[in-house]
Parts: sequence; structure tokens; C-alpha cells
Amino acid sequence: MIGLLQRVSEASVTVDGEIIGAIEQGLMVLVGVERGDTETQADRLLQRLLGYRVFVDADDKMNLGLKDVQGGLLLVPQFTLAADTRKGARPGFSRAASPEHGQQLFDYFLAQAQQQYANVASGRFGANMQVSLINDGPVTFWLQV
Repeated sequence: MIGLLQRVSEASVTVDGEIIGAIEQGLMVLVGVERGDTETQADRLLQRLLGYRVFVDADDKMNLGLKDVQGGLLLVPQFTLAADTRKGARPGFSRAASPEHGQQLFDYFLAQAQQQYANVASGRFGANMQVSLINDGPVTFWLQV
């Protein structure tokens, strides 16, 4: 499972002209599900996201996690993260989970996040989404479990 996290000062997801998820300071995470990914991997990725220290402390060092700053968590499903781009001019998606498995695991991941953390928003699996964000830093990390 892949999480491309960005520290943001704000982020939102729009579908059909309607904002369906928005946060202020926090993490906007693009979530990719690969073939063979399990709930165990989803749980591990969530724990890493909630504790990942990417926010600055009083000494201007990245020592604080999402919970420490009480920031928002915006989860956006993005199957293209699992693309194989090693050759050619067109990405391949043989590593991506099937749409059914991808949606099931993303839904599980979102439900677990909402159970464990109060400030969670999300995009919509399979929708044509417009994602807006202000990357703070910029700070971007690729997590894969």
C-alpha cells in the first residue's frame, strides 16, 4: 500500500463542482492500493501517517506528528500511484489492485482512520476528483508498506 503524503496548510477535494472533503493544516495523502495489499498493510500505513513527524516544533525541527498539531487528514484514493513507469511512454497498471479490491481496502482504511482520529476527510473512490492544496514547505514523502 502506498501513501504519498503532503504537509499542507489547506487542501480540498471537489467532485462535480461540490467540495466533498476539506482540511486546514494537516496531511493530504494520496492512497494507492496494489495487488495483494491487505488490511494489515492498511493498518500499518495508517499508524505511520498518524505518527509521522513532519510538523515543526519550537526549534523549527520536524519533530511533531499529526496528532501533536491536531491537524486534518485528507485521504484521496489514487490508483495511478501503483503505475509501472519503468519503460515506454505509457504507464502500466498491472501492479494496481482490481477496482473492487482497491475500493474495499480504501473504504476499510478510511473507516479505520475515522475511528482512530477525529479530523478525517476524504475523496471519493472512482470519481473524477479535482484536488486543491497548498503544500507547506514543500514537504512531501512517499510511504510504502
